Amino acid sequence: MSDEPSPTSTDVEPDLASAAGGGPDVDDREAPTLEMPVVRLGVPEEELLALLRALGVPHDEIEQAEADGTLVMLAIDHLALGQEIRYDVGAVAGQTGLTEEDVRHIWRSLGFPEPADDEVVFSDQDVLNMRAVAELMEAGIVRPDIAFAMTRVVGSSMARVASAIVDAVSAQAEDLQTEASVQPVLRAGGFLPMFPAILEQVWRRHLQAAARRKLLRGDIEEGQGQVVGFADLVGFTALSQQATDEELARVVDQFERLAYDVVVAGGGRVVKMIGDEVMFLVDDPVAAADIALGLADASRQTDELTDVRVGLAVGPVLEREGDVFGATVNLASRATAIAYPGTVVVSPELRAVLTEHGDYAFRGLRPRSLKNIGRVALSVMRRADDRPTTIRDVIDDRRKQIREAVTERLSAIGVDLPGVEEPTIEEPPEGDPSDADAEQDEDVTPEADPADPDA
Repeated sequence: MSDEPSPTSTDVEPDLASAAGGGPDVDDREAPTLEMPVVRLGVPEEELLALLRALGVPHDEIEQAEADGTLVMLAIDHLALGQEIRYDVGAVAGQTGLTEEDVRHIWRSLGFPEPADDEVVFSDQDVLNMRAVAELMEAGIVRPDIAFAMTRVVGSSMARVASAIVDAVSAQAEDLQTEASVQPVLRAGGFLPMFPAILEQVWRRHLQAAARRKLLRGDIEEGQGQVVGFADLVGFTALSQQATDEELARVVDQFERLAYDVVVAGGGRVVKMIGDEVMFLVDDPVAAADIALGLADASRQTDELTDVRVGLAVGPVLEREGDVFGATVNLASRATAIAYPGTVVVSPELRAVLTEHGDYAFRGLRPRSLKNIGRVALSVMRRADDRPTTIRDVIDDRRKQIREAVTERLSAIGVDLPGVEEPTIEEPPEGDPSDADAEQDEDVTPEADPADPDA
């Protein structure tokens, strides 16, 4: 990095034009090759020096970094960024028309630490990007609050992509290091230069999908809304206390792959992964039901995973910055918290919609007081063809239906079952899936003869 003072507004324009048009210091240089030593400690110094020279790093910078013991950091800076850092906050504000506070706000929103007043942290490309944002706001095309919100989305998304790339490359390097016949340097020629084009193409695909989804959905506020679902990996907290970091990472990766496969294949959208839980959004209630049951089934068939419990609710939602908010989200989350392993619990509104289809069967739970929501009569959902086959099972199933009818009839007129007081339930213990029916049936057992159809 040069020690010369930050350029003034008069000497920055030629460099900006060079950056915009692809000057010799950007495009004429040979595309860098991703070298694994830059992400590992203990790399032979001669390999780092050879890499830096190949990247065209000035000799004096290499000598200074060698003296300071920062060759690895210098290699990372030139591989990942490859741009000269020249400007402080004041210089950027002068060149873009933004206030210094706006420059700091945008930089923070992108996820970077706030620079000191005279700290040189910005490149020509940073100035160009901020100038474009300033012009959009000045022309009234984008409101400032929307511009800042978009920088937060871009910053958080790119931070995750960058972290995933570094983790993947580092993991592969460690694997190769265990093989004596493999050189400690892994070359992936041209990978970094091509990655922006990959990101742009994927972004355009998602932009197309989001726009089509918005148009096809229509005025969702006047309809039944959307289905919000949560799927939670049971027993993950206990597992995290016993498993190694590598084992835990494999479990999370397996669960994430399963969630994306089932949700996307079923026509839904994964909103976010939260460790051992996935949140998804679906327009079609039937598709949402199939996704939920599919997640529960798939987890049981995967040896590496424990059972998954799923909660679904339908209603209006607020979509903002790629996330989803609202009472429907809260209800789906609470429904997941009371579901037993391997089961799907749905809201009363969703049950009413799905009852019109003959593909699902429901068993009502005793109305529960859910935190910050109130008393809600949730139901366990299953496929209609998952019926009992023995005479005893048929009788038990009929008893459950009668109990459910009695409970719902009393609940509709505001009468609680005698002798059954329901406390506020947030997170019940994760019980044995085989005991789920028995324990939940106790919630809806009336003090009446279950064989009496008039009960």
